[in-house]
Amino acid sequence: MQRLQAYQYELMPDGEQERTMRRFAGACRFVYNKALAMQKENHEAGNKFIGYVAMAKQLTGWRNGPDTPWLKDAPCHPLQHALKHLERAYKNFFEKRADFPSFKRKGCGDTFRYPDPKQIKLDEANSRIFLPKLGWLRYRNSRDVLGELRNVTV
Repeated sequence: MQRLQAYQYELMPDGEQERTMRRFAGACRFVYNKALAMQKENHEAGNKFIGYVAMAKQLTGWRNGPDTPWLKDAPCHPLQHALKHLERAYKNFFEKRADFPSFKRKGCGDTFRYPDPKQIKLDEANSRIFLPKLGWLRYRNSRDVLGELRNVTV
């Protein structure tokens, strides 16, 4: 039997890294809210649910569009993961496990996730972790990490 273990550590970013993380969380929130608005319009028009793959194609258009050029500054994997969170929220709603998905607000649970373990490097000896477009971040190494990293949620 395989056991999955989560570890929680305190990050110690410098000022620029903290501002960048806030921008990334804002970009993920924007993508989630924009996709939710599209889903609501689509539902009111009487059409079927838009799947993750079609929404990911929309995300490419948003990143390359003239209205939101700042989305290119954020890494693409966390933005795609925001769409996966929305799809999971819709599935939970349709299976009557949760309420209808609501829009995310600034400051309430601002998180983003790096799902690709190939892009993440952990240096336990120096208490630092490398995250794409953030660089090396210091963290408070309170205990050893056993096993391998699968994803990182900031």
